[in-house]
Amino acid sequence: MASVIENAIRGTVTKGIGVVAEFNRKRMPETDHPFLTGIHKPMAAELTLEDLPVTGTIPDELDGRYLRIGPNPAAPEAKGYHWFTGDGMVHVIALKDGQALWYRNRWIRSKRVEAETGMPHAPGPRHGGFDTVNTNVLGIGGRTWALVEAGSYPVELSDTLDEQTYNPFDDTLMGSFTAHPHLDPATGENHAICYEATVPDQIRHVVIDASGKVTREVAIPVKHGPSIHDCAITARYALILDLPVTFSMKALIGGHSFPYRWNPEHQARIGLLPRNGGADDVVWVDCPQVYIFHVANAFDVADGRVVLDACVYDTMFAELTGGPSGKSLGLERWIIDPIAKTVERKTIDATPQEFPRPDERFFGQPYHYAYTMGLPEGDFAIGDTKLYRHDLAEGTKQTHDFGPGRYPGEFVFVPRSDDAPEGDGWLVGLVIDLPNETTDLAIIDAQDFEGAPVASIRIPHRVPPGFHGNWVANG
Repeated sequence: MASVIENAIRGTVTKGIGVVAEFNRKRMPETDHPFLTGIHKPMAAELTLEDLPVTGTIPDELDGRYLRIGPNPAAPEAKGYHWFTGDGMVHVIALKDGQALWYRNRWIRSKRVEAETGMPHAPGPRHGGFDTVNTNVLGIGGRTWALVEAGSYPVELSDTLDEQTYNPFDDTLMGSFTAHPHLDPATGENHAICYEATVPDQIRHVVIDASGKVTREVAIPVKHGPSIHDCAITARYALILDLPVTFSMKALIGGHSFPYRWNPEHQARIGLLPRNGGADDVVWVDCPQVYIFHVANAFDVADGRVVLDACVYDTMFAELTGGPSGKSLGLERWIIDPIAKTVERKTIDATPQEFPRPDERFFGQPYHYAYTMGLPEGDFAIGDTKLYRHDLAEGTKQTHDFGPGRYPGEFVFVPRSDDAPEGDGWLVGLVIDLPNETTDLAIIDAQDFEGAPVASIRIPHRVPPGFHGNWVANG
């Protein structure tokens, strides 16, 4: 643990760097920003809408809330902006008894949002030098949380978003968190791999129990300050994705709000951490020099190897685009051998795609189906009209195409019941109708994937593309 003197020195250095970064940011040229214009143009107000129009029939089993979060700068400024650093905004649609009860959108009440809008900031402790939270929103321990990686504590949200509190899991979290904890359905625990820019030589394995309290926080040494966006678990391991996107002091001092860049000098590797093991127990396996934002799933094989399915990119953040910049290589399966320390790499589908989701009752276990969002050819962009359903046992793929001008985001699988077979349920997510500047919450029967949605709920404005959405059931 850092001493008081070390913390004081670090704080002074950080403030000095911040002054230089702000000076350089102001000197950047005025320009339109691709992640602040067009489909990404931010919303300018918070809204509450009731009795939303519905096409089709909302399944009675869908009793709860669909939540989606993403960046929505309250005072957009193109200089130095990066899509990953915009003020967080949560969108919620409540469903019950076949009705769409209401829609609400609210900014996460950070201190920056207070300065930009005059709305009071949310109470609770801060961590990491900034309190922007914009990346994921989900249920943990019977409560709803907005999450970000590498900095701020989580924000606890009331059902209506009217109450927000920065909350380190009831004071049990000691450092930063992640945007991607993963629930082990066998134990009720959430596992996370966490990092922060101010501690570039260390990451942490964090475990949260079923009540929403941290029960394990283990430090693991690394080099160069890697950006680790996601992780995976199996019955035996927590998987660490130590890949070649690392902290860049040059980018930070240059005025860029997201200071991570492609680093070909950083050896890509997968860490297999025994779930109750320490840093010395990690089995590190070198892997291809590529990048992974999101995993579909992982599981153990009887012969001791580990399977990891993920969406893969050739590089990431090698170019300054104000957002993701790598070329998608599609959905891949990696078979990791902890004894031979090798990775066997197979392409499941080379079509550009992102945001893979399984039926998460099977996370960390052998599974049958993965669902992804299509990407256009070339560098990353929100601009494809398709979703994909991969049958991993049969090696087949189905496509759901929303049609011209209609662009889906991430869709989440919601099972028909707790004990329904894998894949029996619905896919739920937002679809932007760009020509009409509206948005639909679409509900697709996963067993009739190529058919028309069973229901669509119309939101009478464009909800800008965001990151992650989840279903939180009532009760």
